[in-house]
Amino acid sequence: MPRNRATASPLFVPRKTTRAQQRAARAEFVEARTKARRAQGPAERREHEGADPEIRPTYPVSGRPGPASARGAKLRLPKHRMTTAVAGGAYPFLAEAGLGAEGIFIGRDLHAEGSFCYDPFALYNSGRIEGFTNPNAILCGVIGMGKSALAKSIATRAVAHGYKIYVPSDPKGEWSGLAEALGGQTIALGPGLPGRLNPLDTPQRPDGVSEEDWTGEVRKRRLLLLASLAATVLKRDLLPMEHTGLSAALDLTVTDATANGTVPLLGDIARHLGTRERLDASLGNEGRIGHAADDLAHALRRLVSGDLSGMFDAPSTVTFDADAPMLSIDLSRLGSSGDDTALVLAMTCASAWMEAALADPAGGRRWVIYDEAWRIMRHLGLLERMQQQWKLSRGLGIANLLILHRLSDLLSAGDAGSRGRVLAEGLLADCSTRIIYRQEPDQVQLSMSLLGLTGVEAQAIAALTRGRGLWKVAGLSFIVQHLLHPRERQLYDTDFRLAA
Repeated sequence: MPRNRATASPLFVPRKTTRAQQRAARAEFVEARTKARRAQGPAERREHEGADPEIRPTYPVSGRPGPASARGAKLRLPKHRMTTAVAGGAYPFLAEAGLGAEGIFIGRDLHAEGSFCYDPFALYNSGRIEGFTNPNAILCGVIGMGKSALAKSIATRAVAHGYKIYVPSDPKGEWSGLAEALGGQTIALGPGLPGRLNPLDTPQRPDGVSEEDWTGEVRKRRLLLLASLAATVLKRDLLPMEHTGLSAALDLTVTDATANGTVPLLGDIARHLGTRERLDASLGNEGRIGHAADDLAHALRRLVSGDLSGMFDAPSTVTFDADAPMLSIDLSRLGSSGDDTALVLAMTCASAWMEAALADPAGGRRWVIYDEAWRIMRHLGLLERMQQQWKLSRGLGIANLLILHRLSDLLSAGDAGSRGRVLAEGLLADCSTRIIYRQEPDQVQLSMSLLGLTGVEAQAIAALTRGRGLWKVAGLSFIVQHLLHPRERQLYDTDFRLAA
């Protein structure tokens, strides 16, 4: 090509000009071109004369002179508004910057092609993400997509960051091996096992709390536990007189235990509920219990002489090790039948015992993981306890992780408008992090309504492969491939029976 083609400037003639101005501009242009050719050497002139007319230079090197050259004026374009879909097509190489390098390594961000790290405590304290109001998270996905491996990976790697892990209910016994590998503690409960937990144990009083205030707090927690246990067995809400009966029986039990130098037990509560005269005497002029406490007495007897006898009606044989990196409650010996009542009762007692041990605000930051939570979503008492723990997560320094197979499990908590459904949807609303693994096609529409997914996100969760999930952290979305170390694959394997 000619040497001066790259530096040549096109002829620019404004539209609004007269014929005379156009002829003058043309003449000026021809004169400038003639001067430029005369300035060339013979060799350059011969090269240009023999070149293709289509690529022969026709413009002056310096461009058109004068105010019509369009040089020096500022370019002003009108504002333009477009949708995110159009913007994504116009700028296809833009991706979310991510959450930063601080926190637990999860895997690879498939859009940004970089590492993906996550730490709810760091995100909350930094305040960088608008709308990130709590450290709680929910994880859901169909069977076999790797959600259990992700939960265990988060737990294992969180220990390396100084966090402690608590699993208040392990219905399949999958966390015991992991707790052992991390140097933690596992408490197995079930018929014939030596483990005993007294849910009425008095936790150690935190620093800065007066004795009077702590006594009132412990009494409130015990009443909530007793009401939850009774409502679970009776499968209904308690009546006002029944709440009064529980309160009176608890006060009598604590008074006797203090006088005898022992600890309150569930069996003592059940026995006092069966003695109407002493209950009525303890109330004085406030009323009479009569036969209103009979159902309560029979309900609590299941924990004393029923299928759960020996596990929660005796002094604790294990202690809570606050320094252990992981503590799990193995309930795999319970709930093997179609009735989950025994499992729920055991989990309620174990949760109360664990919460009492976690009451110290100086105990550090912790993850509390609810595995196979679909089994407990139908029980109002547990939902109420979980709601309280969700609301107090920031004050207690804990991050709750709720693991489900599908979001429709939330709807099993009750009919629309019922208290169970409201509590279940409240748990979801109080999770600033939602991790969605692949969902079946019939669950996509429900996921969109419950999680506020866009159409693109809804299409993504229906086609996710194993180990790949949609992470919604407040208003940000990521597609993340979870990466595992070979040693982790061995620890997290839940298909060992199929493989064997």
